[in-house]
Amino acid sequence: MSTMAGTTAWILGDQLSLANPALEGADRVLLVQSTASLRARRYHRQKLQLVLVAMRHFADDLRERGVAVDLVHADSLVAGLQRHRERRRPERVRLLRPSSADGARRLARLPGVEIAPGSLFLSDLEDFGRWADGRRRLVMEHFYRRQRRRLHLLMDGNEPVGGRWNFDAENRRPPPAEVAPPPPYRPRESDHDRAVRGELDRLGVQTWGQDGPRLWPADRAQARRALRRFVDDALPTFGPYQDALVSGQRTLWHSLLSSSLNLGLVSPLECAQAAEAAYREGRAPLASAEGFIRQVIGWREYVWCLYWYRESEWGDANALGAHGPLPGVLEHGETEMRCLRDAVGGLRATAYAHHIERLMLFGNLLLLCGTEPGAALDWFQRAFIDGYPWVMAPNVLGMATWADGGRMMTKPYAASGRYIERMSDHCDGCRYDPGERSGETACPFTTLYWDFLSRNRTTLAANRRMAPVLGNLDRIDETERRRIREQARDLRERFDA
Repeated sequence: MSTMAGTTAWILGDQLSLANPALEGADRVLLVQSTASLRARRYHRQKLQLVLVAMRHFADDLRERGVAVDLVHADSLVAGLQRHRERRRPERVRLLRPSSADGARRLARLPGVEIAPGSLFLSDLEDFGRWADGRRRLVMEHFYRRQRRRLHLLMDGNEPVGGRWNFDAENRRPPPAEVAPPPPYRPRESDHDRAVRGELDRLGVQTWGQDGPRLWPADRAQARRALRRFVDDALPTFGPYQDALVSGQRTLWHSLLSSSLNLGLVSPLECAQAAEAAYREGRAPLASAEGFIRQVIGWREYVWCLYWYRESEWGDANALGAHGPLPGVLEHGETEMRCLRDAVGGLRATAYAHHIERLMLFGNLLLLCGTEPGAALDWFQRAFIDGYPWVMAPNVLGMATWADGGRMMTKPYAASGRYIERMSDHCDGCRYDPGERSGETACPFTTLYWDFLSRNRTTLAANRRMAPVLGNLDRIDETERRRIREQARDLRERFDA
C-alpha cells in the first residue's frame, strides 16, 4: 500500500478488506466503535460480538503490515471522527461509500470527508443502471448470465459449461432419510472476544439471542479456512438439498460464508472461483458448483445493485397495506409448530438461518400475518448475523413480504403447510396437519394462507400467476371461509402475545 502523509482511511465495520479502495494512498486507518450504533436496535448478541471482534482483528492485521491504526471508542461515529481529527490532524479523510443509503447520505454530508469510488462488490452500479434502464421487467436470471459471461465463470468459450445456465431444478430435493451433513468450520476465539463481551456488558447494550461461543470467522484467515471447509466437505452435496428443511439441523450443507462476505473478509470472486475449481478438478458436481456460484455472483450481486437502483422506493413499500405488529413468536419461539419452534430456537442460538428458513418460515409467517413491512425489515436486520439494509430491503420488502407489489418478484411467496411438509421433516410428529384448513389440528400456516388469499383477493386478482390458487379459494364454501377467518384472527393474536 502506497502512503501519502496526512490521509486517513476511515473504515466502517462492514468494510474490513485490504481491497477497500479507501486504503489506497492512506498513511493511517481510523476505526470507530460507536456506542450509538450498538444501541440503535436490539441486535442479536452474536452479531455485535462478531463485528466488534472483526474490527479488532482487522486493526491487528493492518498493524502487522506496518499501517498506523487509530481504533476509537466514542458515543457516535461522528464523535469518533472528531476525536481522531483532534488527535492526528489529518489533511484528508477518505471513506468508502457506506453500504446503507441512510449511512451514505449522513456521512457524505460531513465536512472534509471524501467518498472513495468503488465498492467491495463485483458489479458497478452505474453499469447496472444502464443495463436496467428501459427494461420492462428486471429478471435476475438475465443478470446472472451476464455476470457469468463477464467474469468468465463456468464457461466454455461463450457457452455455459454443461450446455445449461441453471441447474436449479436439480437442486430442490426434499431432505434425505438419513441426514449427515459435515460439521461446519468453527473458529477459535481470541482475547478480543473476552474483551468485547466485557465491553458490551459494561455498556449495558440490550441484545437479543444467546451469547457465544463465537461461531463465525472474524478475520481473513478464519474466513479462508471456512471457505476451504465448505468447498472440500459440503459443496459436493450442497446442490441437491439446498432448499431442504431438517429439524435440529442448523447448517446442513450451506456455506455459512455470508457474514464473512458482508464484512469484507473474503471476496465474492474468490468464493466463486473456489467452487469452479472444485468442479473442474472433479471434486464437486456441476449442479452444486453452479448453484453456489449463482447465489454469490447472481443473487447477492443482484440484490446489492437492486437496493441502490430502487433506493428511494424501499422506505414506503407496502403494496398490501399490511399494518400488523411483529409476531412475538419470532422473538420467543414458544409454539407447538415444530418448524417454527425449531427455526426460532436455531436463530436465537446462532444468529443464523438458511435461505429457505428465512423465506418460507419467517418471511412466509410475516406475509401471512400481515406484518407491517418496516417492522419485518427491522427484525431481519437486527436478528441475523448477516443482516444489513442492502441485504434485507430487497429480500424482505421485495421478496418475503411482497411490499413492492411485484416490482421484484411476480407473485407473493405465500405458502401453506403443504410446502413445509414436502420440503422438510418438521411435520412428522407435529400436532398440526398441513392438509387441514381449519379446526383444532389445522396447520397454522395453512389456515393463515387461505385467510391471506381471502383478505388480499382484490389486490391479487390482477396477478395472472395467482389465478389458479384464487380459483381454489373460490371453491371453499362460505361456512369454512368464516371459520378460517376467525381462526386466523385468533392465531395472529396468539402469535402477537
